[in-house]
Amino acid sequence: MTDKNVWLVTGAGRGMGVDIAKAALAAGHAVVATGRNTDTVKQAVGEHDDLLVVELDVTRPVSAETATAAAVERFGRIDVLVNNAGNFYAGYFEEFTPEQVDAQLAVTLLGPMNVTRAVLPVMRKQRSGHIVTITSTAGIVGGETASAYAAAKFAAEGWMESLAPEVAPFGIKTTLVEPGFFRTELLEPASTTWAELSIDDYAERRVTNRAWWQSMNGKQEGDPAKLAAALVQVVGQDDPPVRWVAGADAVAGVEQKARDLLAQVDAYRELSTSLAVDPAGAGS
Repeated sequence: MTDKNVWLVTGAGRGMGVDIAKAALAAGHAVVATGRNTDTVKQAVGEHDDLLVVELDVTRPVSAETATAAAVERFGRIDVLVNNAGNFYAGYFEEFTPEQVDAQLAVTLLGPMNVTRAVLPVMRKQRSGHIVTITSTAGIVGGETASAYAAAKFAAEGWMESLAPEVAPFGIKTTLVEPGFFRTELLEPASTTWAELSIDDYAERRVTNRAWWQSMNGKQEGDPAKLAAALVQVVGQDDPPVRWVAGADAVAGVEQKARDLLAQVDAYRELSTSLAVDPAGAGS
């Protein structure tokens, strides 16, 4: 049991999850750091009196329930859930197998849903809590060879946006974090899976795009440790944002998407607003 805020962080074995867990501990919070391999999590996060490492496979609802129960047994509550665990399937949509698309959605969309479903009863009982889901600029702006990943992230955005008013009456807050390119391990071979199929029409562009993705690995502009420290500040606000766009490249991308959307609305405004039922012809 503790009187500190308790954070449960998924995907804390590598990448951004490690930095988030460390930043929360450094800020004086208690942390439940989770991952499929607890040894990996322990090595990555280190030792701390206010740290509990728990096995969690986000694709298995029973695993999420077990991890939640362990967190409550140790600390008595869960104040902040950070849905961070994810993977990345890269390639052209036609070249993905159905199984690959399922695997992308299982971790990056259904995974956060499984963990949130397990944690919500705890937060409802407390009448307080904060659910943070890490999406991506790819949850706002789609892109070539990112169709499966963007599908998962766009869906996570819609899910969280809809969840927010459902849980607000219980004192539970929600925040979507939309990072741009950060120097994490997402583009490492262990996290990125390429489309299995090979269609000749995509061959030339496939080579070019795969080389581009690989060239980005380790050269991303964003510092994940800075993002993690900033996230702790964001979560600590009395009125945290429902969306936080993280990184200069993310800000630029979201701003351009907003301009594009408004331009598309304006281009077809007359046609779009002419579709109401004609009162004179109603019922005829």
